[in-house]
Amino acid sequence: MEMRRVVVVGCGSIGQRHARLLAARGDIALELCELEPEQLAKTCETVGPVPTYDSFERALESRPDAVLIATPIPAHAPQVIGALEAGAHVLCEKPLCDTVANARSILKAVERSSGVFSVGFVLHFHPAMQRVKELIDAGCLGRVLQVHWHIGAYLTLMSSVSRHQAELEGALLLDYAHQPDLLYWWLGEVPTAVYAAARQGGELPLQSNPNIMAITLEYEAPLLATINLNYVQHPSRSSCEISGDEGWLAVDMEAGRLLVGRRRDESVIEEDFSVERDFIYVEEQEAFFAAVDGKRTPESPAVEALVSMQTIEAAMVAWKEQRRVAIL
Repeated sequence: MEMRRVVVVGCGSIGQRHARLLAARGDIALELCELEPEQLAKTCETVGPVPTYDSFERALESRPDAVLIATPIPAHAPQVIGALEAGAHVLCEKPLCDTVANARSILKAVERSSGVFSVGFVLHFHPAMQRVKELIDAGCLGRVLQVHWHIGAYLTLMSSVSRHQAELEGALLLDYAHQPDLLYWWLGEVPTAVYAAARQGGELPLQSNPNIMAITLEYEAPLLATINLNYVQHPSRSSCEISGDEGWLAVDMEAGRLLVGRRRDESVIEEDFSVERDFIYVEEQEAFFAAVDGKRTPESPAVEALVSMQTIEAAMVAWKEQRRVAIL
């Protein structure tokens, strides 16, 4: 069997996970690209001796089949564009990039390229998130009127190898691009405007500006979505509630529990969705390689990831200027 050459670019916490899982496959020839020798050595201890690069340009010159980008967010756009122009298929960790302008540049590069491109919105592969989409698509909640997300994740700061959150303004929202993406994936509705308030506070060893944020999204339809994010809570909390005119659901991601309430018979059903984190990353990788092989479309193409970037950028402006911002 011919091995597919895949370069993982960036050996932080997510890059290390991807590298470890790719190394366990029988159809991948893993290679690593990392500028920090210590991080590179640490990853090699986990995956074994593999070809390595201390330069992104040299990695591309080797003409890999695919590139998996897991670098700090500001590096995404130039690396995605460079990899596509070098003829590689690209899986880029979320978010797509750091600005809408850069996102549009990536979209143009994707349109010029014959390669497959997808963004690593790994929660698309979480069984609980898939079940939420299934329930909404089946009309079990009726018309969805309200969605509320709550994320408390000091653990993200603890796990970060690059510590980019300390320097990158708005890293809290960029790191949790999952939530705007899931709203679009579930509802198929693009928000029309956003309000946001944010602060930085607390006597915590690890900080980010801001480290608490509350976002409200308006839609053309009778629908409101709120996203509360913080880099304060530990242990972590991640939960979502969705209310429709025929039912509601509540999912606790940490507990792996989904509750579904039905208006017509006043019943509440509980479903269990406990899952190992590695499982959803394996599923994400499988979907990407299936798209490369022409067996499916990319799960999170650039044109869809652009919606989350537009939401994020508008929320950034709303926070800084303390006003309602239209999403164009």
